[in-house]
This record gives sequence, structure tokens and C-alpha cells, in this order.
Amino acid sequence: MAQLRTKKRLVILVAVLALLGSAAFYAVAQQAGDAKKTQAAAAGGKRHTLAAKLETVQWGWLDPKEPPKLTVDSGDTVSIETMMHAHGKVKPGITMDEIVALRKANPGGGPHSVTGPIYVNGAEPGDVMEIKIVRIVPKAFAINFNLPGKDFPTIGALGPEMPDGFIKFFTMDVKKRQAEFKPGITLDLQPFPGTLAVGIDPADPSPRKGGATDPLAAVSTLRPWKNGSNMDINELQEGTTIFIPIFLKGGLVWTGDSHCRQGNGEVNLTGLECSYREIALRLTVRKDLKLDWPRMETKTHWIAMGFDEDLNKAMVNAVRETVNMLEQQTMVPLTRYEAYSLASMAADCRVTQVVDIRKGVHCMIPKSLFKK
Repeated sequence: MAQLRTKKRLVILVAVLALLGSAAFYAVAQQAGDAKKTQAAAAGGKRHTLAAKLETVQWGWLDPKEPPKLTVDSGDTVSIETMMHAHGKVKPGITMDEIVALRKANPGGGPHSVTGPIYVNGAEPGDVMEIKIVRIVPKAFAINFNLPGKDFPTIGALGPEMPDGFIKFFTMDVKKRQAEFKPGITLDLQPFPGTLAVGIDPADPSPRKGGATDPLAAVSTLRPWKNGSNMDINELQEGTTIFIPIFLKGGLVWTGDSHCRQGNGEVNLTGLECSYREIALRLTVRKDLKLDWPRMETKTHWIAMGFDEDLNKAMVNAVRETVNMLEQQTMVPLTRYEAYSLASMAADCRVTQVVDIRKGVHCMIPKSLFKK
């Protein structure tokens, strides 16, 4: 009998251990499953694609009445194809006469081809659109040109000094991310969207298409403004996030005027103008933020910007936004005077561009200022 009781105890003990073992295994598996779910959730929402076709790309205008080409949810990622200027008419072998004719063919409008708009569910006026640039894959063709100063004396920093037009074509090595300017000079590619916009600001003082007085008439892609548009800010590369105030329901996101490199100032009119096989944007509606002008964040900096037809006023707008940003941050409380002082000592203000009618200045605040 004692032996039988001992055997029963052993059987019960083995069963309990097995049960505990299976429970432990289930717990580990559950944790692994939860971890996978967390990783999947962190990766964002659904993925979409938007190809560049004549019916999905607008030439030179942001029209709030243009039907959306894609509708997505907040947190979704969209892989967008872009097109070269003038609905793809700027292509290898184009002549200066043809470029000038295209410039004149769209009175008041920009040369830019912009893919969109993309409608984001839940986006309302007063919200902020957070746009994370996840990935950029350029196409191989690129071009740089200046218009003839004798015909366009106000376009380009040295327009009157450059009476003739000039074109340079590039076939880029996309894998190496390089382009040869000429033997002995190599450009490393630094692709970024020259134009990244949400729907127009009805209060934008820009002229409307055809001289219309309707505040919701189309606005040219030429001028950067509070809704982003033709900012030409070369820090807007892979990994950067931009925050743009929303003015119209659905947000209405556009991108184009793709660049593969540009110096601050974009002094001759163009950078290394190209187009993208893909620019992947993660679009998130932020109802917890309120902004007057776009702001950016890179791995190393926060960036404030300002635009105006007068470069001095653009500088004032950018500095004011820099001070606002420093005053509003909560890591180290600052008075407005302290923020102004810190901006003067540590914020690097750069001329973004001087060729888009409205000039741009962006001020870079190093994250390293704030101890973690």
C-alpha cells in the first residue's frame, strides 16, 4: 500500500510539473505573440501606393477642389511615385527654348508636377499633419538649369549676370547614390521633396488661378507658405518628420518637385531636379498639436522656418518660430527672453531658397543642447 501511494504521488507530481511547464511555455509564447503584435502596431497602419499618372499628377497648381486620388487612415504609409516637371515634359534632351516655352505655357502656375491630393480620414482644420519620410528611391535621370537672365532677370540670384540659359543633364548612379557633375567632381545624392504640402490656406495672400477672388480657388505651387508647398528645404530627407498645420478637411497631401540634391539658397533656380520611383510617407493626424507654421524634426535637430517675399521678413518669421519652439518645449523651462537669448547663441539660421518669389529661412536647433 505504501508503495502504491508513493507511485500515485509521483504521478501527480509529474502531472503538476507538466501542467506548470505547459503554462510557462504558454506564457512565454503569449509574451512573444504580444511582442510581435506590438512590433506590428509600431510599424504603423496600412500601406498604400499612388502611381504618377496624368490623372493623379497636377501641373503647377494646388487645387482644393481636385478630387482625392487616394483616401487613407491616420497612421497609414503611402508609397508615392513622382513625375518630372511640366507633367513629365522635362526629360533628357530637352532644349532651353522648350523649357522657356513650358514656363510660359502655364501662366501663374509653377513648373512642378505634384502627385495627389491624398485625403486622410479624421483630418480637420486646426489639426496638424505629421509626415514622416520613411524612404526615398530616385529615378536615374536628373537635370539642373537656369533660365536666360535676359528674359527672366528676376529669377535666380544672378539672373542679370547670366543672360543665357544653361542646362546640365545627369544620369545618376542610384545604387551608389552619386552623380558626376564632370570628371573630378562627384555629387553625393541627398534626395528630398522640394514640394510637400497639405491643402491650401484660404487666407494665403497668394494670387489665385485666373485672378479668381474665391479663397478656395487654386494656388500656384511657386510660393511656399504655412501649408508647406514649395519649401525647398534640403533637410527634409529620409528619417525626417515634418509637422504642417491643416487648413482643409482631409488634410489633402501632395508631393512633387522632387530633388536629389540642393545647396541652401538654390541660387540658380534649380537643384539636382529629379523624380522618385517611391517616396514613402507615413501620415498621422495630430489633434494634440497646434501650429501656425511648419516645423521639422531630424535625428539631430528641430527646425523652424519662415517665408516672405522679403528675405529680411522671412528671417524674422523664422526666428520668431524658433523662439516660440524653445519657449514651448518642456524639457527645460525657458522664459521668452531666455529662448531669444539661446536662439541667438545656438540656433543656426540658413537661407533656404531665394528663387521661389517667397524667400525662405530655416533655423536649426541642436537637440544636443538638452541633456537627456
